[in-house]
Amino acid sequence: MRLLMNKERCERYCFQKIRSLPQDKRKKMERLELVLFDMDGVLTDTLSSWRFIHDHFGVSNEHSVRAYISGEIDDMEFIRRDVDLWRKEGKLIHSDRLKDLLRQIPLMAGAKDCIQTLHEQDIETAIVSAGLDTLAIRVAEELGIEHVYANGITTDETGYLTTEGILRVPLIEKDKVVLKISEDLKVSRDHMAAVGNSCYDLPMLQMVPLGIAFNPSDECICEKADMIVMGRDLRELLKVFAPYL
Repeated sequence: MRLLMNKERCERYCFQKIRSLPQDKRKKMERLELVLFDMDGVLTDTLSSWRFIHDHFGVSNEHSVRAYISGEIDDMEFIRRDVDLWRKEGKLIHSDRLKDLLRQIPLMAGAKDCIQTLHEQDIETAIVSAGLDTLAIRVAEELGIEHVYANGITTDETGYLTTEGILRVPLIEKDKVVLKISEDLKVSRDHMAAVGNSCYDLPMLQMVPLGIAFNPSDECICEKADMIVMGRDLRELLKVFAPYL
């Protein structure tokens, strides 16, 4: 399922500009027990939940992205700068407003059928996303996904956002989250698959025997993924999972 593609080369803000891939690739999987899903661009039909909110407010985090990629700021500062852009009349928005905005983001086509089929085969599922946990929790509830690892934002006593982040999934270190999940859930990485759409998912895909690029957004992930699934329907993943179901 490897295809020649005319995707963006991922040169400006590539994961591999910051760090090299982890060298702990699992070679073979005989039994599938857990599938790790990126959220933005995979389970949801939007490239970035953060960018979705930026677009709503008509703001850009381009400067922060450049600073992050160049190593000038870390994940927590990246979150702080992003949230600081979400102001109305100079005041940060209420968490209920954030929930309302994120409810507008649709699920990817075929998401419910894909997750339901996996669960019918006693395969667990997890979200592993550097996106917003507000959206990840909603998606997990709608799809019945058991485990959620995503980033959050603290609120004050009245429910308004602060600029303080809750970091659970570092953008370029999803490999560390895979190790935590394996420990938390007592599931060997030999029995995991992972699904992502961009170079930032490569560390996660590299840690399991079956790393799948779904509707890939750049060539970077296509070059390293074990399988590539084109299109925007998650039911197509079931063809890849079929030998393990």
